[in-house]
Amino acid sequence: MASTKPILISGGGIASLLLAQALRLADIPFKIFERDASFVFRAQGYRLRLSNEGLDAIESVLDAPTWEKFWNKCGKTGGVGFSAFNAVTGEQTEHIVPEGLASRGGKVVGIARGDMRAVFAGGCEDNIEWSRNVTGYELTGDGVRAIFSDGTKSVEGSMLIGGEGIYSKVARQLSGGKLKVYDTGSRGIHGQAPSTAFKGLGEGVFRLMDNTRPEGAIMIITNIRPGDMDDPNIQFGWTMGGRPGAIRAPNDDYSIVGKEAAKIAKDLTQNWHPRFKPLFDEMDEENAAFWKITCSTPSGVPEWPNEPRVTVIGDAVHSMTPAGGIGANTAVRDSALLGRLLREAGGFAPGVTAAYEKEMRIYGSAAVRESYSTAVGQFGGKIDEATTPTV
Repeated sequence: MASTKPILISGGGIASLLLAQALRLADIPFKIFERDASFVFRAQGYRLRLSNEGLDAIESVLDAPTWEKFWNKCGKTGGVGFSAFNAVTGEQTEHIVPEGLASRGGKVVGIARGDMRAVFAGGCEDNIEWSRNVTGYELTGDGVRAIFSDGTKSVEGSMLIGGEGIYSKVARQLSGGKLKVYDTGSRGIHGQAPSTAFKGLGEGVFRLMDNTRPEGAIMIITNIRPGDMDDPNIQFGWTMGGRPGAIRAPNDDYSIVGKEAAKIAKDLTQNWHPRFKPLFDEMDEENAAFWKITCSTPSGVPEWPNEPRVTVIGDAVHSMTPAGGIGANTAVRDSALLGRLLREAGGFAPGVTAAYEKEMRIYGSAAVRESYSTAVGQFGGKIDEATTPTV
Protein backbone atom coordinates (compact mmCIF):
# COMPACT_ATOMS: atom_id res chain seq x y z
CA MET A 1 0.00 0.00 0.00
CA ALA A 2 1.38 3.38 -0.97
CA SER A 3 2.47 5.57 1.93
CA THR A 4 1.16 9.11 2.30
CA LYS A 5 4.54 10.21 3.63
CA PRO A 6 6.62 11.93 0.94
CA ILE A 7 9.78 10.51 -0.52
CA LEU A 8 12.60 12.84 0.49
CA ILE A 9 15.27 13.71 -2.07
CA SER A 10 18.53 15.35 -1.04
CA GLY A 11 19.99 17.56 -3.75
CA GLY A 12 18.46 19.24 -6.77
CA GLY A 13 20.75 18.06 -9.57
CA ILE A 14 19.72 16.35 -12.78
CA ALA A 15 19.42 12.85 -11.27
CA SER A 16 17.29 14.10 -8.39
CA LEU A 17 15.03 16.16 -10.62
CA LEU A 18 14.50 13.37 -13.13
CA LEU A 19 13.56 11.05 -10.27
CA ALA A 20 11.16 13.75 -9.08
CA GLN A 21 9.54 13.74 -12.51
CA ALA A 22 9.00 9.98 -12.23
CA LEU A 23 7.37 10.44 -8.83
CA ARG A 24 5.26 13.38 -9.98
CA LEU A 25 3.86 11.45 -12.93
CA ALA A 26 3.10 8.48 -10.66
CA ASP A 27 1.32 10.75 -8.12
CA ILE A 28 3.81 9.76 -5.41
CA PRO A 29 4.40 12.67 -2.98
CA PHE A 30 7.96 13.96 -2.68
CA LYS A 31 10.10 16.81 -1.36
CA ILE A 32 13.47 18.00 -2.67
CA PHE A 33 16.02 19.66 -0.39
CA GLU A 34 18.56 21.77 -2.32
CA ARG A 35 21.51 23.45 -0.60
CA ASP A 36 21.66 26.39 -3.03
CA ALA A 37 19.31 29.37 -2.88
CA SER A 38 18.22 28.90 -6.51
CA PHE A 39 19.19 27.15 -9.73
CA VAL A 40 21.24 30.19 -10.80
CA PHE A 41 23.17 30.40 -7.53
CA ARG A 42 26.35 29.03 -9.09
CA ALA A 43 27.74 28.02 -12.46
CA GLN A 44 25.85 25.13 -14.05
CA GLY A 45 28.80 23.44 -15.66
CA TYR A 46 29.52 22.27 -19.16
CA ARG A 47 27.50 20.80 -21.98
CA LEU A 48 26.61 17.14 -21.56
CA ARG A 49 26.75 14.56 -24.34
CA LEU A 50 23.87 12.10 -24.19
CA SER A 51 24.22 8.48 -25.21
CA ASN A 52 21.46 6.21 -26.46
CA GLU A 53 21.21 4.72 -22.97
CA GLY A 54 20.89 8.15 -21.41
CA LEU A 55 18.28 9.34 -23.89
CA ASP A 56 16.28 6.14 -23.51
CA ALA A 57 16.30 6.54 -19.73
CA ILE A 58 15.14 10.15 -19.90
CA GLU A 59 12.39 9.42 -22.41
CA SER A 60 11.14 6.51 -20.30
CA VAL A 61 10.51 8.92 -17.43
CA LEU A 62 9.15 12.12 -19.00
CA ASP A 63 5.64 12.64 -20.29
CA ALA A 64 5.29 13.52 -23.98
CA PRO A 65 5.14 17.35 -23.63
CA THR A 66 8.15 17.46 -21.28
CA TRP A 67 10.13 15.09 -23.47
CA GLU A 68 9.42 17.27 -26.51
CA LYS A 69 10.57 20.34 -24.60
CA PHE A 70 13.72 18.53 -23.54
CA TRP A 71 14.46 17.18 -27.02
CA ASN A 72 14.01 20.64 -28.55
CA LYS A 73 16.57 22.03 -26.08
CA CYS A 74 19.14 19.45 -27.15
CA GLY A 75 21.66 20.31 -29.82
CA LYS A 76 22.16 17.74 -32.58
CA THR A 77 25.58 17.76 -34.18
CA GLY A 78 25.82 16.05 -37.55
CA GLY A 79 27.91 13.09 -38.50
CA VAL A 80 31.07 15.09 -39.15
CA GLY A 81 32.82 13.22 -36.37
CA PHE A 82 35.59 14.01 -33.95
CA SER A 83 38.61 16.16 -34.80
CA ALA A 84 41.75 16.77 -32.77
CA PHE A 85 44.04 19.77 -33.27
CA ASN A 86 47.37 21.02 -32.01
CA ALA A 87 46.14 24.07 -30.09
CA VAL A 88 49.32 26.07 -30.66
CA THR A 89 50.04 25.40 -34.35
CA GLY A 90 46.45 24.85 -35.48
CA GLU A 91 47.46 21.61 -37.21
CA GLN A 92 44.84 18.87 -37.35
CA THR A 93 46.21 15.71 -35.77
CA GLU A 94 43.26 13.33 -35.93
CA HIS A 95 39.84 12.91 -37.51
CA ILE A 96 37.57 9.99 -36.80
CA VAL A 97 33.87 9.28 -36.97
CA PRO A 98 33.43 6.91 -34.02
CA GLU A 99 30.04 5.29 -33.63
CA GLY A 100 30.31 5.73 -29.88
CA LEU A 101 29.93 9.51 -30.09
CA ALA A 102 26.65 9.50 -31.96
CA SER A 103 23.31 8.52 -30.51
CA ARG A 104 19.93 9.09 -32.15
CA GLY A 105 19.79 9.50 -35.89
CA GLY A 106 23.55 9.35 -36.17
CA LYS A 107 23.78 12.71 -34.39
CA VAL A 108 25.85 13.73 -31.38
CA VAL A 109 23.19 14.92 -28.95
CA GLY A 110 24.10 17.39 -26.22
CA ILE A 111 22.49 19.80 -23.79
CA ALA A 112 23.75 22.36 -21.28
CA ARG A 113 23.48 21.13 -17.71
CA GLY A 114 21.50 24.24 -16.72
CA ASP A 115 18.96 23.70 -19.52
CA MET A 116 18.58 20.05 -18.54
CA ARG A 117 18.03 20.98 -14.91
CA ALA A 118 15.42 23.59 -15.83
CA VAL A 119 13.38 21.16 -17.95
CA PHE A 120 13.50 18.42 -15.33
CA ALA A 121 12.32 20.88 -12.67
CA GLY A 122 9.12 21.62 -14.60
CA GLY A 123 6.08 20.96 -12.44
CA CYS A 124 8.26 20.17 -9.41
CA GLU A 125 9.04 23.72 -8.28
CA ASP A 126 6.54 23.77 -5.41
CA ASN A 127 8.15 20.65 -3.97
CA ILE A 128 11.64 22.17 -3.69
CA GLU A 129 12.90 23.65 -0.42
CA TRP A 130 15.90 25.92 -1.09
CA SER A 131 18.93 26.57 1.13
CA ARG A 132 18.52 23.18 2.77
CA ASN A 133 21.89 21.47 3.18
CA VAL A 134 21.36 17.84 4.19
CA THR A 135 24.11 16.55 6.49
CA GLY A 136 22.60 13.22 7.50
CA TYR A 137 19.44 11.38 8.39
CA GLU A 138 17.69 9.52 11.19
CA LEU A 139 15.41 6.52 10.88
CA THR A 140 12.10 6.63 12.73
CA GLY A 141 9.77 3.80 13.58
CA ASP A 142 8.31 3.68 10.09
CA GLY A 143 10.04 6.42 8.17
CA VAL A 144 13.07 8.69 7.92
CA ARG A 145 13.94 12.34 8.48
CA ALA A 146 16.68 14.38 6.81
CA ILE A 147 18.93 16.37 9.13
CA PHE A 148 20.03 19.82 7.94
CA SER A 149 23.25 21.73 8.60
CA ASP A 150 21.47 24.10 11.00
CA GLY A 151 20.40 21.18 13.18
CA THR A 152 16.76 21.17 12.14
CA LYS A 153 15.01 18.14 10.69
CA SER A 154 12.68 17.56 7.78
CA VAL A 155 9.16 16.21 7.87
CA GLU A 156 9.02 12.47 8.20
CA GLY A 157 9.34 10.76 4.84
CA SER A 158 8.78 7.21 3.70
CA MET A 159 12.23 7.14 2.09
CA LEU A 160 15.31 9.32 1.62
CA ILE A 161 17.19 9.39 -1.69
CA GLY A 162 20.67 10.90 -1.53
CA GLY A 163 21.38 12.72 -4.77
CA GLU A 164 23.54 15.59 -3.57
CA GLY A 165 26.68 14.78 -5.52
CA ILE A 166 30.24 13.90 -4.64
CA TYR A 167 30.11 15.46 -1.16
CA SER A 168 27.00 13.51 -0.19
CA LYS A 169 26.68 13.08 3.57
CA VAL A 170 23.80 10.68 2.99
CA ALA A 171 26.09 8.40 0.97
CA ARG A 172 28.77 8.48 3.64
CA GLN A 173 26.32 7.63 6.43
CA LEU A 174 24.46 4.96 4.46
CA SER A 175 27.60 3.12 3.33
CA GLY A 176 29.51 3.50 6.58
CA GLY A 177 32.22 5.35 4.69
CA LYS A 178 32.59 2.72 1.97
CA LEU A 179 31.47 5.13 -0.76
CA LYS A 180 34.50 7.31 -1.49
CA VAL A 181 35.37 9.94 -4.09
CA TYR A 182 39.06 10.34 -4.91
CA ASP A 183 40.78 13.54 -5.96
CA THR A 184 42.89 12.62 -9.01
CA GLY A 185 44.84 15.87 -8.77
CA SER A 186 43.78 16.91 -12.26
CA ARG A 187 41.92 20.19 -12.64
CA GLY A 188 39.79 21.96 -15.20
CA ILE A 189 37.84 25.10 -16.04
CA HIS A 190 34.39 25.35 -17.56
CA GLY A 191 33.77 28.21 -19.97
CA GLN A 192 31.31 29.42 -22.54
CA ALA A 193 31.18 32.02 -25.27
CA PRO A 194 28.75 33.29 -27.92
CA SER A 195 28.23 30.68 -30.60
CA THR A 196 29.74 33.09 -33.14
CA ALA A 197 33.13 32.59 -31.41
CA PHE A 198 33.10 28.95 -32.55
CA LYS A 199 32.66 29.62 -36.27
CA GLY A 200 36.36 29.13 -36.91
CA LEU A 201 36.02 25.50 -35.92
CA GLY A 202 32.73 24.63 -37.59
CA GLU A 203 30.42 21.76 -36.75
CA GLY A 204 31.64 18.72 -34.85
CA VAL A 205 33.24 17.46 -31.67
CA PHE A 206 36.71 18.92 -31.12
CA ARG A 207 39.71 18.39 -28.88
CA LEU A 208 42.38 21.09 -28.80
CA MET A 209 45.62 19.83 -27.22
CA ASP A 210 48.56 21.88 -25.93
CA ASN A 211 51.59 19.75 -25.09
CA THR A 212 54.04 22.67 -24.91
CA ARG A 213 53.54 23.74 -21.32
CA PRO A 214 56.27 22.63 -18.86
CA GLU A 215 53.67 22.32 -16.09
CA GLY A 216 51.85 19.64 -18.08
CA ALA A 217 49.51 19.25 -21.03
CA ILE A 218 46.11 20.93 -21.15
CA MET A 219 43.26 20.45 -23.57
CA ILE A 220 39.81 21.72 -24.50
CA ILE A 221 36.82 19.60 -25.47
CA THR A 222 33.83 21.21 -27.19
CA ASN A 223 30.78 20.06 -29.13
CA ILE A 224 29.66 22.53 -31.79
CA ARG A 225 26.23 22.09 -33.33
CA PRO A 226 25.06 23.71 -36.57
CA GLY A 227 22.34 26.29 -37.04
CA ASP A 228 23.24 28.65 -34.21
CA MET A 229 26.73 29.85 -35.15
CA ASP A 230 25.46 33.15 -36.53
CA ASP A 231 23.47 34.09 -33.43
CA PRO A 232 25.59 35.90 -30.80
CA ASN A 233 22.77 35.53 -28.26
CA ILE A 234 23.30 31.76 -28.11
CA GLN A 235 26.25 30.40 -26.17
CA PHE A 236 28.25 27.21 -26.60
CA GLY A 237 30.44 25.74 -23.89
CA TRP A 238 33.89 24.25 -23.63
CA THR A 239 35.65 22.21 -20.98
CA MET A 240 39.35 22.60 -20.19
CA GLY A 241 41.24 19.83 -18.46
CA GLY A 242 44.85 19.34 -17.47
CA ARG A 243 47.18 16.86 -15.87
CA PRO A 244 48.05 17.32 -12.18
CA GLY A 245 49.84 20.65 -11.72
CA ALA A 246 48.97 22.02 -15.17
CA ILE A 247 45.99 24.15 -14.06
CA ARG A 248 46.33 25.93 -10.73
CA ALA A 249 44.04 28.30 -8.88
CA PRO A 250 45.44 30.95 -6.53
CA ASN A 251 45.96 29.37 -3.10
CA ASP A 252 44.53 26.16 -4.57
CA ASP A 253 41.07 27.68 -4.14
CA TYR A 254 39.00 25.80 -6.70
CA SER A 255 35.76 27.43 -5.59
CA ILE A 256 36.74 30.45 -7.70
CA VAL A 257 34.21 31.41 -10.36
CA GLY A 258 33.70 34.30 -12.74
CA LYS A 259 36.32 36.73 -13.98
CA GLU A 260 39.21 35.33 -11.94
CA ALA A 261 38.69 31.83 -13.36
CA ALA A 262 38.22 33.31 -16.84
CA LYS A 263 41.51 35.20 -16.59
CA ILE A 264 43.39 32.00 -15.77
CA ALA A 265 41.85 30.26 -18.78
CA LYS A 266 42.89 33.17 -21.00
CA ASP A 267 46.43 33.16 -19.60
CA LEU A 268 46.76 29.43 -20.20
CA THR A 269 45.71 29.79 -23.85
CA GLN A 270 47.43 33.08 -24.74
CA ASN A 271 49.82 31.34 -27.16
CA TRP A 272 47.15 29.30 -28.94
CA HIS A 273 46.46 29.54 -32.65
CA PRO A 274 44.30 32.52 -33.76
CA ARG A 275 41.65 30.12 -35.03
CA PHE A 276 40.91 29.09 -31.43
CA LYS A 277 41.41 32.41 -29.62
CA PRO A 278 37.80 33.68 -29.93
CA LEU A 279 36.65 30.89 -27.58
CA PHE A 280 38.55 32.69 -24.81
CA ASP A 281 38.71 36.31 -25.97
CA GLU A 282 34.91 36.44 -26.26
CA MET A 283 34.04 34.21 -23.33
CA ASP A 284 31.26 34.99 -20.89
CA GLU A 285 33.54 35.65 -17.95
CA GLU A 286 30.83 35.50 -15.29
CA ASN A 287 30.13 31.83 -16.07
CA ALA A 288 33.70 30.54 -15.85
CA ALA A 289 34.34 28.08 -13.02
CA PHE A 290 37.02 25.69 -11.78
CA TRP A 291 36.40 22.02 -11.19
CA LYS A 292 38.28 19.08 -9.76
CA ILE A 293 38.57 15.87 -11.72
CA THR A 294 37.38 13.27 -9.25
CA CYS A 295 36.35 9.64 -9.48
CA SER A 296 34.71 7.02 -7.30
CA THR A 297 36.47 3.79 -6.42
CA PRO A 298 37.78 2.49 -9.79
CA SER A 299 37.22 -1.12 -8.77
CA GLY A 300 33.47 -0.50 -8.70
CA VAL A 301 30.53 0.49 -6.51
CA PRO A 302 31.07 -1.19 -3.12
CA GLU A 303 28.44 -3.12 -1.22
CA TRP A 304 26.98 -2.00 2.10
CA PRO A 305 24.18 -3.42 4.27
CA ASN A 306 20.94 -2.50 2.54
CA GLU A 307 18.70 0.02 4.27
CA PRO A 308 15.15 -0.29 2.84
CA ARG A 309 14.34 3.38 3.42
CA VAL A 310 17.55 5.04 2.19
CA THR A 311 19.57 4.82 -1.03
CA VAL A 312 21.72 7.02 -3.29
CA ILE A 313 21.77 8.03 -6.96
CA GLY A 314 24.03 9.79 -9.45
CA ASP A 315 27.40 11.22 -8.41
CA ALA A 316 26.64 10.42 -4.78
CA VAL A 317 27.15 6.73 -5.56
CA HIS A 318 29.29 6.64 -8.72
CA SER A 319 31.17 9.86 -9.41
CA MET A 320 33.08 9.85 -12.68
CA THR A 321 35.67 11.82 -14.55
CA PRO A 322 34.50 13.80 -17.60
CA ALA A 323 36.28 11.35 -19.91
CA GLY A 324 33.84 9.79 -22.33
CA GLY A 325 30.86 11.77 -21.06
CA ILE A 326 29.56 8.78 -19.10
CA GLY A 327 28.62 10.26 -15.73
CA ALA A 328 25.39 12.07 -16.57
CA ASN A 329 24.14 9.19 -18.71
CA THR A 330 24.66 6.79 -15.82
CA ALA A 331 22.96 9.15 -13.37
CA VAL A 332 19.76 9.37 -15.42
CA ARG A 333 19.73 5.57 -15.66
CA ASP A 334 19.61 5.55 -11.85
CA SER A 335 16.64 7.90 -11.87
CA ALA A 336 14.75 5.89 -14.46
CA LEU A 337 15.41 2.56 -12.71
CA LEU A 338 14.54 3.72 -9.20
CA GLY A 339 11.57 5.71 -10.48
CA ARG A 340 10.18 2.66 -12.26
CA LEU A 341 10.55 0.46 -9.19
CA LEU A 342 8.81 3.04 -7.01
CA ARG A 343 6.02 3.50 -9.54
CA GLU A 344 5.44 -0.22 -9.73
CA ALA A 345 5.35 -0.44 -5.93
CA GLY A 346 3.14 2.62 -5.54
CA GLY A 347 5.78 4.34 -3.42
CA PHE A 348 7.96 2.95 -0.66
CA ALA A 349 7.95 -0.82 -0.31
CA PRO A 350 10.39 -3.27 1.27
CA GLY A 351 12.82 -4.56 -1.33
CA VAL A 352 12.78 -1.53 -3.63
CA THR A 353 16.18 -0.16 -2.61
CA ALA A 354 17.75 -3.63 -2.63
CA ALA A 355 16.50 -4.33 -6.16
CA TYR A 356 17.68 -0.91 -7.34
CA GLU A 357 21.15 -1.23 -5.79
CA LYS A 358 21.68 -4.74 -7.16
CA GLU A 359 21.10 -3.60 -10.76
CA MET A 360 22.77 -0.20 -10.34
CA ARG A 361 26.00 -1.75 -9.07
CA ILE A 362 26.40 -3.69 -12.30
CA TYR A 363 26.13 -0.84 -14.81
CA GLY A 364 27.49 1.77 -12.38
CA SER A 365 30.68 -0.17 -11.69
CA ALA A 366 31.27 -0.78 -15.39
CA ALA A 367 30.79 2.94 -16.12
CA VAL A 368 33.22 4.05 -13.39
CA ARG A 369 35.90 1.66 -14.65
CA GLU A 370 35.51 2.87 -18.22
CA SER A 371 35.56 6.54 -17.22
CA TYR A 372 38.61 6.10 -15.00
CA SER A 373 40.68 4.13 -17.50
CA THR A 374 39.95 6.69 -20.23
CA ALA A 375 40.80 9.60 -17.94
CA VAL A 376 44.18 8.16 -16.96
CA GLY A 377 45.23 8.44 -20.59
CA GLN A 378 43.80 11.93 -21.05
CA PHE A 379 44.54 13.62 -17.73
CA GLY A 380 46.92 11.38 -15.76
CA GLY A 381 46.17 11.33 -12.07
CA LYS A 382 46.07 7.63 -11.24
CA ILE A 383 44.17 6.54 -8.12
CA ASP A 384 45.79 4.42 -5.43
CA GLU A 385 42.93 3.54 -3.10
CA ALA A 386 45.34 3.29 -0.19
CA THR A 387 47.06 6.68 -0.59
CA THR A 388 45.08 8.96 -2.95
CA PRO A 389 43.23 11.66 -0.99
CA THR A 390 39.44 11.72 -0.98
CA VAL A 391 37.23 14.80 -1.25
